Amino acid sequence: MGLIGTKWKPLILFHLLDNNLRSGILQRKISGISNKMFTQTVRELEKDGLITRKVFPVVPPKVEYGLSERGRSLELILKSLDTWGEQDLLD
Repeated sequence: MGLIGTKWKPLILFHLLDNNLRSGILQRKISGISNKMFTQTVRELEKDGLITRKVFPVVPPKVEYGLSERGRSLELILKSLDTWGEQDLLD
């Protein structure tokens, strides 16, 4: 739980399940997250080996995030949480 037990980490990981995303696109998918919190959270996820960060040497800078193998191992858990959340909204 220490690796994914914050408000934003599961959301970021969930949005990376289907494909890698550029930093700005990923941040826009997560409603309510500030720039500071987004940066802090992706840095923690990268440090913990759950996501990868690829920087492209272009101007303006392009950064892309994706799930590492370790992060990909959380897929069933993340999808189960999503299913539970959707079901809970209907109840």
